[in-house]
Order: sequence, then C-alpha cells, then structure tokens
Amino acid sequence: MTDDNSTFIREVNEDLRSDYMKALWKRFRFVILAVAIGIVAITAGLRGWQYWKETTAARSGDVFLAALEKARSGNTDAALAEFQELEKSGYGSYPVLAKMRAATVLADKGDAAAAISAFSAIGKDVSQPVAIRDAARLRAAYLLIDNGSYSDVSAEVEVLAVPGNPARHSAREALGIAAYNAGDLKQASQWFGDIAADNEAPNGIKTRAGLMLDMIAAKGGAS
Repeated sequence: MTDDNSTFIREVNEDLRSDYMKALWKRFRFVILAVAIGIVAITAGLRGWQYWKETTAARSGDVFLAALEKARSGNTDAALAEFQELEKSGYGSYPVLAKMRAATVLADKGDAAAAISAFSAIGKDVSQPVAIRDAARLRAAYLLIDNGSYSDVSAEVEVLAVPGNPARHSAREALGIAAYNAGDLKQASQWFGDIAADNEAPNGIKTRAGLMLDMIAAKGGAS
C-alpha cells in the first residue's frame, strides 16, 4: 500500500509540475523566446566581430608584409605609398608600425627632415605603447646626430637616459655622439662614462663607448 501511495504521489507531483511548466510557458513564452533569441544573436554577433577582427588584421598584415618586400627590393615609392595607406586604413598595431616603416623609407630616400618629424610625432603620441614611443624617439635622435644639434638630440632622448630605463644605453650613446660632434668633450665623456659604468649595457654599445672615451682621451680628455 505504501508503494502504491508513493507512486500515486509521484504521479501527482509530475502532473502538477507539468501543469506548472505549461502555465509558465503560456504566460512567459514571449519573454523566454526573446531571451533565447537574444542569446543566439549576441553569440553570433561576438563570433562575427571576432571573425571581422581576425580577417581585417590578416589583411593589414598582408599589406604590411607586401610593402616591406617592396622596400627591401628597392621599390621605395610603392612601399611608401602602401605604408602611408596602411596608416589610414590599417587595423590594430599596423597603422603605427606602417608609420614607423614609412619614416624609415623616407630616411633611406634621403628625406631626413620628414623622417625625423614622423619619428618624433610617434614618440610623443601617448596613445602608443611605451616601447614603440621609445624606439621612435631613438630613431629620431640617431638621425638628428647628423641633421640637428646636441639640443635637438637631447630633446628626443635625454628623458630615456635615466637609470632603469631599458632604452638608456642607446639614448646615452646618441647623446654622447652628439656631444662629441658638437665639441663638448666633457659632456660626451660623461655619457660614454655612464655606459661604461653600467653593468647591464650591451657589449656592442659598451665597446663603442670605450673607443669613444679613448678618442676623447687622445684629444686631451674632458676639460
């Protein structure tokens, strides 16, 4: 008898749940359908957005690589045009990378002023990653060694020539060469001495700094 009662109660509960679910569906079916459709639409939208990002980035990458190949093969005018177009229409990091490469092409073509201006602008663009800004500042500084004054070089990279900055070694080298070219042996000796004393300085830069210190000493040293 107990088993019969249990079976009866279970069947009643199942019927009640069935009736309850039917009532819920009848009352809220449009809401449930709207939520379901919304979930499907959002999922499709996210997947579509992801696909768009991936394909757009891939297209930008293809254009960038093609422009690089043109630059390497000496077709600088075509490369420059593609880099400049990518600056305007590229996706992700490609616009700033294209701007950097366009500036390099300008420098290779002998238009140092335009290249310096482009690198300097990137270096001051706070919307760009620090590493890219620092690299641009360094490129501008090295071009300014032969196309500007010590003050011009200093304005670009002295802010980088501080302890702990990963770019300090190259910044100090640029400043040292600019000071040496300007005849300021004391200032040049200071920058090259900073490189020589820095245990983290790359071997190549440290070796060049040692050679410059020897040249300064041969000229009578820093006064």
